[in-house]
Amino acid sequence: MNTEQSFSLRPAHRADGLAVFEVTRFSVRALAKNHYSPEQIDGWMGNRTAEYYEDLIAKGRMVVAEQAGRIVGFVDSEPGEVTRLFLLEEAAGSGLGKRLLEIGIDHARLGHEGPIKVESTINAEGFYQRHGFRTLKRGFFSHGVGGDPIEIVHMEL
Repeated sequence: MNTEQSFSLRPAHRADGLAVFEVTRFSVRALAKNHYSPEQIDGWMGNRTAEYYEDLIAKGRMVVAEQAGRIVGFVDSEPGEVTRLFLLEEAAGSGLGKRLLEIGIDHARLGHEGPIKVESTINAEGFYQRHGFRTLKRGFFSHGVGGDPIEIVHMEL
């Protein structure tokens, strides 16, 4: 298992979009496969492209984690919400998710008072609960780009 110390964290840069796209795609295929149908997994990325992630990166709120020069995870947020947190399977369980979540929460607090929201995948609900989030209700992912609706869990801290 990797240790958190083997990761470096930095703001996402232009041209990281493809790597962030791939982290999302591989993370979903490996970590969500026991909670969603094969059809949901196949359609998860919808119409997302590397350019979609480049547009998110351009907003300046995304932080990536690298190991040996390769992006293995990332977090993105906006005021009041941690919007995305994905890790490659090899980085799961290393403490990196916790560190990225802390960064995402800190960024979500900038310019925002009140609860911090997250739309968790079903497989990540326990992770967020262990870090103080409480489940509010089930619903469907609202930040999607094409593809079938994905069931999520509305949570807040």
